[in-house]
Amino acid sequence: MYRLGLSRKRIAALARVHPAVVGYHLVIARRRDPQLEAEHHAAAGARTGPSPRSLARMEEVIAWITAEGRLPRGHSENRGEQSMARWLSDRRREAAEDTLDPAYRDGLARVPTWAGNHRAAADEARWHDRLAQLVDFRQEGNDWPRHHDYDSEREHTLGVWIHAQRYKRRRGDLDPMKVKLLDDAVPGWQTGRTRGRPLRR
Repeated sequence: MYRLGLSRKRIAALARVHPAVVGYHLVIARRRDPQLEAEHHAAAGARTGPSPRSLARMEEVIAWITAEGRLPRGHSENRGEQSMARWLSDRRREAAEDTLDPAYRDGLARVPTWAGNHRAAADEARWHDRLAQLVDFRQEGNDWPRHHDYDSEREHTLGVWIHAQRYKRRRGDLDPMKVKLLDDAVPGWQTGRTRGRPLRR
């Protein structure tokens, strides 16, 4: 579906899964097939742009931001504002993946603050990339990566990352969707290495 030009959000809707799940699999697929991204963009370019209804929705969001002088908040008690925040979040994700339709890009340029926190989008993309790297590391027959006494920089990077995920999980700070992605992709991640630990004196 991605090769045919469908967006991550559309694929998620058709497959009835969370967009983050699709994003995780796309990271792996793009690494295995370097031509996938180019084929996606070529197919997406051949597809028609957003529907008149979608463009009207964009205008509605822009008008709201202009009138309120701020971006809509996802935690607002107003459902309309929540919906607009979700719509903007989807556009930010597409922008981070370089799949944002030019019609949206040009329209939203009228409200430069719409992109919000670029660092957060980059951090999210990096998280999914690290998960894909960890899957590859484990599928190669390696034990869980260590953040101390590591054998390579690769192991160290992944060891630090998975250690941070375990710490956040214990504190209750790790997004439940990320917990599920880790559970599905690398079962046993919370326990980690159980063999080869040096004896404590």
